[in-house]
Amino acid sequence: MDYLKTVVPSQLLAERGSNLVVINPGSANVRIGLAQQDTPFNIPHCIARYTNQLPKLYVKDQMLNIQVTTAQHMDREKAYDIIASLLKIPFLDEEVANSSFPRKTGRVDGYNTQSGRKDVAFTWANVYEQETNSSLASGAERPTIESHIGEASEKHESTDAQEPTTSGHKYRGFICGEEALRIPPTEPYCLHRPIRRGHLNISQHYPMQQVLEDLHTIWDWILVKKLHIPQSERSMYAAILVLPETFDDREIKEMISIVLRDLCFSSAVVHQEGLAAVFGNGLSMACIVNIGAQVTSVTCIEDGVAIPNTEKNLPFGGEDISRCLLWTQRHHQTWPQIRTDILTKPIDLLMLNRLRESYCEIKEGEVDAVAVVHSYEEGVPAGSHKTRLTALNVPPMGLFYPMLLVPEVYSPPPRSWFHDYEDMLEDTWHIEYPRRPDMPDGLFPGINVGLSMWDSYPVFPSRPNKEEKVGLAEAITSSILSTGRIDLKRKLFCSIQLIGGVALTPGLTPVVEERVLHAIPSNEAIDTVEVLQSRTNPTFVSWKGGAILGILDFGRDAWIHREDWIRNGIHVGSGRKYKDSYYLQAQAMCYINS
Repeated sequence: MDYLKTVVPSQLLAERGSNLVVINPGSANVRIGLAQQDTPFNIPHCIARYTNQLPKLYVKDQMLNIQVTTAQHMDREKAYDIIASLLKIPFLDEEVANSSFPRKTGRVDGYNTQSGRKDVAFTWANVYEQETNSSLASGAERPTIESHIGEASEKHESTDAQEPTTSGHKYRGFICGEEALRIPPTEPYCLHRPIRRGHLNISQHYPMQQVLEDLHTIWDWILVKKLHIPQSERSMYAAILVLPETFDDREIKEMISIVLRDLCFSSAVVHQEGLAAVFGNGLSMACIVNIGAQVTSVTCIEDGVAIPNTEKNLPFGGEDISRCLLWTQRHHQTWPQIRTDILTKPIDLLMLNRLRESYCEIKEGEVDAVAVVHSYEEGVPAGSHKTRLTALNVPPMGLFYPMLLVPEVYSPPPRSWFHDYEDMLEDTWHIEYPRRPDMPDGLFPGINVGLSMWDSYPVFPSRPNKEEKVGLAEAITSSILSTGRIDLKRKLFCSIQLIGGVALTPGLTPVVEERVLHAIPSNEAIDTVEVLQSRTNPTFVSWKGGAILGILDFGRDAWIHREDWIRNGIHVGSGRKYKDSYYLQAQAMCYINS
């Protein structure tokens, strides 16, 4: 502790963060970087594999049903009109000329209402291997930065399926990250997204083994190409897994196996995303609201410990807002006459996400902007269409009125694979369960005590999770009120922390404060709600918190070692419990608040 009091933070980062890799996987993106870095690499969590069985790009998730039923359409229109009355804009089918609302039109130049807007079209990815000197190709042990192809020597990726084209080029065996989303629709690739809606994307069309193989390949590609850490050197590195609260026990174990067994890290530790976010902002107490691309989660933290039974998971996020933006523009006939299909053409989703990040905001009055929309058709360069987008403040309000965001519908896979005879949650350690010798002990502190996180999934009709149908304000209010103590509730209502990419939406903070205040029951003696400003980029705050936890963990009593995990897991009677150490948390808070 004397060392912590005297050391300069930058020196501590340099000394202890150079061999720690922090991995924060999400449904749409994965954030990976060395703990000593200021920001991680933020890479789309997907992979496209070459296939000679399909003539053109095939997206695994296009089996999802995104058809809107009549009832859903009516609910969506009703939600739009409720939002319109709050924002003082015309109703969905109301003629603007007949509107009794005063018009507040934002700037329509489309360039200076927000900074960082980009109207440059995405380019198609190059799906062919780069031509290299044969002697270099055979003699080089370490791939170059510029090369983005799979190496034939990697045991997990076979390039036997690659066939030379008529021009003599060979297709790349697999393509990861944003490049995978920019593959032309005419190319013979199959796009996989291994995580969807906060869980492994297992289905009858996407078997578990393939999901795990894809996760391994994506992470290994990032480690080699971005961080320049080949497998031969990873025994000198340790990994910190910062995982969302939505993951099931077995999903967590499989990810630990990928990190230790397949990626060959020497040791690893698991931290919750919400808990890491608290440390990332130097707080000791907060209600963490993580608004991701496909899932929004709420959890309360007190003194660096997650409070049991406060976790709420909502099945919507930034991508749903992007889909709603497309629906809104099509309804108002402001969208160009182009074929935009985010399910079968992933590049269209990239474009919509960028439009949403650049132009959507929450404020009263009509919010319009002139933007450039691009069309991506087979065999031709991207087309540009300048158009005036309208009602740009409506889609993000879907966070509070989720009926506006109609999520895709898909049948959940059989969950027998996830049935685990051991609960990995800290508060259940003293409960006797039938145990399998190959399963390790607890990893996460107590959240949803004694319950599997999959209990909220539709496969359990006897225990529906009603929280999934509520808006963000109601979820935050319910989470905080479940803590019980009035003093704690007052503190948490004044310590709400918004994280995730959607947290950057202009105008979101005051709306959260207003809607949460209105959602608090009148019998609660609470009259103040405050959202704290993030000290770092909300997109990376959980990753940064994981880095801080890893750097300050001097004892590493909670770390899992590769040899222990591979040999036979952790012996039941060994006395070692792998969890987030309370001593570690106290040590981190001492450092952060000093």
